[in-house]
Amino acid sequence: MPHLLVAPDKFRGSATAAQVADAIATAAVAAGWTADRAPVSDGGEGFCSVLGGRPRAVKVRGPLGDPVESAWYELEGGPVAAIEMALASGLDIVGGPGNNDPVRASTAGTGELMAAAVKAGARRLLVGMGGSATTDGGLGALETLEPHSRLAGVRIDVACDVTTRFVGAAAIFSPQKGATPAQVELLTRRLERLAQVYLDRFGVDVTDLEGSGAAGGLAGGLAALGAQLVRGFDLVADHIDLASRMERADLVITGEGLLDDQSFAGKTVGGVVELAAEVGVPVVVLAGDVEGDPPVDYHTLVGAAGEEAAWADPIGSLRQVTAALLART
Repeated sequence: MPHLLVAPDKFRGSATAAQVADAIATAAVAAGWTADRAPVSDGGEGFCSVLGGRPRAVKVRGPLGDPVESAWYELEGGPVAAIEMALASGLDIVGGPGNNDPVRASTAGTGELMAAAVKAGARRLLVGMGGSATTDGGLGALETLEPHSRLAGVRIDVACDVTTRFVGAAAIFSPQKGATPAQVELLTRRLERLAQVYLDRFGVDVTDLEGSGAAGGLAGGLAALGAQLVRGFDLVADHIDLASRMERADLVITGEGLLDDQSFAGKTVGGVVELAAEVGVPVVVLAGDVEGDPPVDYHTLVGAAGEEAAWADPIGSLRQVTAALLART
């Protein structure tokens, strides 16, 4: 039987990465293929569920200070914790840009998740950056983590889903979090001042680090404490042994909700496509919709099933598109 590796990201607002993988794999098995489900993340929403492990519930401060039920994940194979900043300081928690206060939004809750994991014995933290409501440069998290001596001997790997540098986070991302042009200018100046504070206090120039602007500068703030900034996709791919699983496949299917230029700028789809090229396995991208003309073999739910059906039944549409694709393969 031909063997399929299914390695998608989430379809934002429609289905989780695991649900997408299940839909594609189900259609593949029905078509006579074997299928390996390998949902992937680049550090954004769904990061912890992709890595697996056991959730440990914690009540923390949300982006605007209200208490929220959250969790960090205890991973197998050692005292390792996965932390998804979106579960404590994410835009979805406040209900989207219209409900957010982009100037006041804080990463304090993410710091509380990290502190809880360390208190429970974690010696390595994997921290996903996507989906933030914040542009506080990580100040809220760093203040919450004081005294920083508690992090002695703890390795922190920050899973970045963008390459933006620290100060640029305000102009590039804060409008997506509800910031007005005047607030963008204010946030830019605040990040500039904070970068100097980090340099003076910790001796780290966060403005010079690729990815330091992830999560509104949280990545840079953690880097000031000694964290390593890594490409989120690479961290996840290593953890789930994606390369060796890909070597056993005859075809790889990846996907996400919207396929555009950003899909190939440190995101999951671009990472899967790159890895498949290195391994020498053909890859196809399934997407809800597409903008531009991506340089890959792709199929969209909107194009195959129509916009109404794609939104009303994304899982059914994924199965339909997969079946049609494999019938031609």
